[in-house]
Amino acid sequence: MSRSIPASFASDDSVVTTGPRGQRAHHQQFTHLERLAEGFHQVTDHVWCQVGNGLSNQTFIEGPEGLIVIDTGESIEEMNTSLSAIRQHCSAPIAAIIYTHYHYCSGTRAVLKEQNGDVPIWGHYGIEKNLQTMATEISPTGGRGLVHQFSMLLPEDGPDAAASVGLGLYYRRAEHAPFTSGFVAPNHLISETTETTIAGLKVQMTPAPSDADDNITIFFPDLGVCVNNLVWPALFNVFAIRGEAYRDPRVLISGLDQILAMRPDHLVGAHGPPITGKDTISAGVIDARDALQYLWDQTVRGLNRGLTQGELIEFVQLPNFFERSYLTQQNYGLVEHHVRQIHNGLVGWFDGEESSLFPLPTMKRCQRLIEGFGGRKTVFNQAENALKENDLRWALELATWLVRSEENPAGRADGGSIEERGLLANVLREISQRTTSANIRGWCLTRVLELEEKIDLTRFRTHRFGHSQVLAGSAEIFIHSLKVLIDPLKAEGLNMHLRWKITNGITTGLWVRNCVAIPTDGADADNEIVLSQEALADLLSGRSSLDETISEGKVEINGDANQTRQLLGCFDLSSFLN
Repeated sequence: MSRSIPASFASDDSVVTTGPRGQRAHHQQFTHLERLAEGFHQVTDHVWCQVGNGLSNQTFIEGPEGLIVIDTGESIEEMNTSLSAIRQHCSAPIAAIIYTHYHYCSGTRAVLKEQNGDVPIWGHYGIEKNLQTMATEISPTGGRGLVHQFSMLLPEDGPDAAASVGLGLYYRRAEHAPFTSGFVAPNHLISETTETTIAGLKVQMTPAPSDADDNITIFFPDLGVCVNNLVWPALFNVFAIRGEAYRDPRVLISGLDQILAMRPDHLVGAHGPPITGKDTISAGVIDARDALQYLWDQTVRGLNRGLTQGELIEFVQLPNFFERSYLTQQNYGLVEHHVRQIHNGLVGWFDGEESSLFPLPTMKRCQRLIEGFGGRKTVFNQAENALKENDLRWALELATWLVRSEENPAGRADGGSIEERGLLANVLREISQRTTSANIRGWCLTRVLELEEKIDLTRFRTHRFGHSQVLAGSAEIFIHSLKVLIDPLKAEGLNMHLRWKITNGITTGLWVRNCVAIPTDGADADNEIVLSQEALADLLSGRSSLDETISEGKVEINGDANQTRQLLGCFDLSSFLN
């Protein structure tokens, strides 16, 4: 295969078309929209799948003893819509719920309400941990990533409006607002391949990490039905631009091989339309797993030759014949980003390029480059000319220097003049319209609107704890997560152990020393803070300040109150500040 710059976006605007709401995007994105159209599918006798209700599907399987619900969506409102649909086809009582993974299990209370009682809930043992991690330590990063990737703040109409979001029509359907969370933890936990009977049906549940390490593949042998989260309606995302843990292609391939070995008659995914027919399924799954193996094998081959990341994205490009299946088209993420992620996952960030060892800080680097090119005006003109000549990669590089060479009011390297920021926005908008990737279109346009000051993402760069999440979760986990909010400048010289006593019986601790906060069990602490979980939720969510909760008698400090306040003031939470 000859080396060339990968076609992550088209070389001109001939591929761009206008969608039903005025969106300007690659024509392939609109073809993909039709593929993801809303519909309630009868997969086979006693098996149904709701597609297009949100980002994910909801699947229903009727057994002799009742109805099995697989995945409950992003909210109670979303699940209510699916329940209304299934009740037009099946009146059987709900016998069980199964989660494929932690992403789509927030509508469960809608199911329990309809059933008017508890039902068995099956899922991987890691689901709760993953939900808590997203709600605590990395919540700003996770929230900001979702906004960028899934086009959540794009306008409803016009050139910048969302097209598809790759795996569904939208991340959340507007009609489902306010998107009430109704997660209920599984009470039947899966840690290894489990064969059992649910609702009178034989079921095999197999751990199969995908875009989450808590994923399971579910097979009903008597129905020939496999429900999975490995075969997507697009090339699987080894890399997610929103920011996620590394997804090892070797593990993904193993899960796809398991599906091939099952030889199902019907394949129902967490996303996209169901697929029927052994041969059709086999052909599609083979393409999906072989595309991943190709990316892995060729990236490793290039690494062994000593190629840098910049060389790898030319060296590893998916052969055109993989375009024959929508299961391997780049309608979600992009191959060149997957290649870079495999590099980082396997050998880390250093690619052997000398300048990568000790790069200048972003702002200083961009300033030096601009100076070396002859100043800001020269760089601006070159970027503008590159844009006019469809040399978008170079235009993007140059325009980025201009914006990243100056601080914004928040102190980040994200400044530049109105004209410079507008130029970068123009380059990103052009890329967004020419790419097949929903992820990239969403990210680029969200950044465009920020550059043009049409949206403000400040709140997604601030740590936020949801009041309801703190109330429903483990107080200990939320308290321990404060360790990633400590300001070392404020904590320097402080050595104090604080016990947190929650009035529901939970006791835990944080020991601040050496500018870090060490999670403890609270034993032998210097001082103690006593509060209810509700008061903790008020504090962490910012509903009440520390002073307010103390004056209202909701928080009690035992020991040195001034030292305790000093410790709490070390964390990046405005509610803790005096």
